[in-house]
Amino acid sequence: MAGEEETTSSETTLETTPTWAVATVVFVLILISIFIEHLLHLLAKYFNKKRRKSLIRALDKIKSELMLLGFISLLLTVSEKQIANICIPKSVGETFLPCNDPSNESEEEAKCEEQGKVSLLSRQGVRELQYIMFVLAFFHCLSCVLTFSLGMAKMRRWESWEAETRTLEYQFSNDPRRFQLIHQTSFARRHLRFWSEHRFLRWPACFLRQFYASVSKVDYYTLRHGFITAHFAEGSNFDFQKYIKRALEKDFGVVVGISLWVWIFSMFFIFFNAHGFYNYLWLPFIPLLMLLLVGTQLLGIITKMCLDSHDKSQVVRGTFLVRPSDHFFWFGRPKLLLHLMHFILFQNSFQLAFFTWTWYEYGFRSCFHRRTEDIVIRVAMGVLVQILCGYVTLPLYALVMQMGTSMKKTVFPENVVEGLERWRANARKNIAVKNNNTSARPSLDASLDTSLDTSPSFSLDPSYSVKFDQPSDSEYLGVEIKDEKNKSISRETEEHQKRGSFDGFDVRNIA
Repeated sequence: MAGEEETTSSETTLETTPTWAVATVVFVLILISIFIEHLLHLLAKYFNKKRRKSLIRALDKIKSELMLLGFISLLLTVSEKQIANICIPKSVGETFLPCNDPSNESEEEAKCEEQGKVSLLSRQGVRELQYIMFVLAFFHCLSCVLTFSLGMAKMRRWESWEAETRTLEYQFSNDPRRFQLIHQTSFARRHLRFWSEHRFLRWPACFLRQFYASVSKVDYYTLRHGFITAHFAEGSNFDFQKYIKRALEKDFGVVVGISLWVWIFSMFFIFFNAHGFYNYLWLPFIPLLMLLLVGTQLLGIITKMCLDSHDKSQVVRGTFLVRPSDHFFWFGRPKLLLHLMHFILFQNSFQLAFFTWTWYEYGFRSCFHRRTEDIVIRVAMGVLVQILCGYVTLPLYALVMQMGTSMKKTVFPENVVEGLERWRANARKNIAVKNNNTSARPSLDASLDTSLDTSPSFSLDPSYSVKFDQPSDSEYLGVEIKDEKNKSISRETEEHQKRGSFDGFDVRNIA
């Protein structure tokens, strides 16, 4: 003990280990790492071939999270001895234990043992914490993939619904020259009930409705018509189903990540695993209750849009028209629902990961899960939230989230976005060149003459200028049309836009 800090346990070090054994272990680890990296590279190459840039960004987010967890593991490994040498009184170390009768078999550091204290976290506890981190990362990625796979499987039927909008039968039944009373429409018969105008009755009804036919065909058609009417020219053949799919893939990149505030709530989850809190009676139910609350709110938004249209007009021309707006959402922020979905999925995967790890490390009947009801509640709630989120709430979220005031940049396919960005870069480059050659600053209109040849597939009159209000990395795309001759857009120009390659896209309605 003189001059050195020794632990009571003696372990075999590299000094007494054969070199061939060390080389073999290192070779196997490197081989596994290269194999996983190659699989991720092939997956990214496949997404790039399919032009699924949102999924590529989600894959990069997964890589960055794995890198972060690897860095945390490295810090724990390097600081293992320093953490174990932090000594606290035994009375403090015996508070908030996960078991009421723990059996401490780990060896204490000699420094703390001499002082009659215990380590803040033993070396064995630091190693187990590393295992928990990697199990959590695996379960979180697996949970997100399973949830979005279930949601995409259910939304497959929307492809046939979208194809039906191009049939003559659909166009005849939704002819704008036909008029009918609101109560005669299928959408109004579904949502205008005796409970619709009363908040305390509407919430229970929407809560129960999410368990059966949460997204019906008439809901899809009506919300699709409202979206296209608000952001496009009437009669546009915009593919709403593909737009929802692209928007959902972009949201997947947000959900698969782990933000700071999610980590903070995870620390609270670990803290409340102490024995005295009886967390198995209430903690597993939090993700389920939040998920049901989000589903109820989404169905309530559809009902409120129906009521809003009913209050403004009693007659329907063609199809029932709903008006997208942010004020239907909580605090006027549609993205708040995305963050709630993120929190729900992460907390559910955290609980499943913690249960799986304790089962593997300490056995099925450990002090963490001695009661049968504890095991049944945790497993049942975890599986139920996973299925309910993927098969019920996610499709509903994907449809209703498009009913905000603004539409996302994913309204354009990837090749159109790339063309717009190249065209914008060329226009800026031409302006910079002319600024260097002339003392007077030219307008963007002058540069359009030279950059129009490299512009995307649509065409504009030379007297119009296109201004992108936000950077290309933003989620929403802002486009402003200015007429510098007449200060107003003429009817001929509107017809010209309808005949363009955007198929009736009305750029003035983009926020």
